[in-house]
Amino acid sequence: MKAIKKLWMLVLLMPAMAIANTGVHLDKAPSNLNDKASLQRGAQFFAANCLACHSASYMRYNRLMDIGMSEAEIKAILPEGSKMGSTMQAVMASADAKAAFGVAPPDLSVTARARGTDWVYTYLRSFYTDPTRPSGVNNLVFPGVGMPNIMAGYQGEQVLEVEKHGGAAGHEVQVLKLVSPGAMTPAQFDATVGDLVNFLDFMSEPAKMVRYKLGYIVLGFLFLLLILSYALKKEFWKDVH
Repeated sequence: MKAIKKLWMLVLLMPAMAIANTGVHLDKAPSNLNDKASLQRGAQFFAANCLACHSASYMRYNRLMDIGMSEAEIKAILPEGSKMGSTMQAVMASADAKAAFGVAPPDLSVTARARGTDWVYTYLRSFYTDPTRPSGVNNLVFPGVGMPNIMAGYQGEQVLEVEKHGGAAGHEVQVLKLVSPGAMTPAQFDATVGDLVNFLDFMSEPAKMVRYKLGYIVLGFLFLLLILSYALKKEFWKDVH
């Protein structure tokens, strides 16, 4: 029995161990699945920038109605040949993407659920210039990444610097510094990435908020049942001395 408990503890701790082993601080993603405006902005950014290479084969366009998008708004971002009930498929063929990048871009349907929103949020903001890489960029969170920095036009160019903290006996810290601004200010870029990650979080489990709502209803019913059960018990035992 103790062995089974230890095994379960190990399974539960594996994601945290994997994150800890990276040695990189993960910034908190501003995720809020109740913010439909943010989800809509994220969906539009995803369709305009990510679907060129990445698919989301478990997500259908008509599910965007769940975040308040109208049919006209959804049709405005539909790729040519797609319908409302179509799944989100990449514009670039998988074979072409593999030839261009060396590896086929992953499907993003459940990335936020598998990696965690904090990881995705930090990753998208952690590209830096690296002339030794084929794409000319690297990533602090995902060293040796094959993905080019599609965010460079918005964020600008970052470089990786090593700072010494604590004097001669201190420790070195890797820091990303913006050396060439992009089309957005740092605050605007962080907000845009936050919207995108928020949508990726929604996409990984579109029914999450419905599940939460049903959970509150069930808990409310059980609480009411508890009150009624206690009142019934008092009624049954009132004449027992």
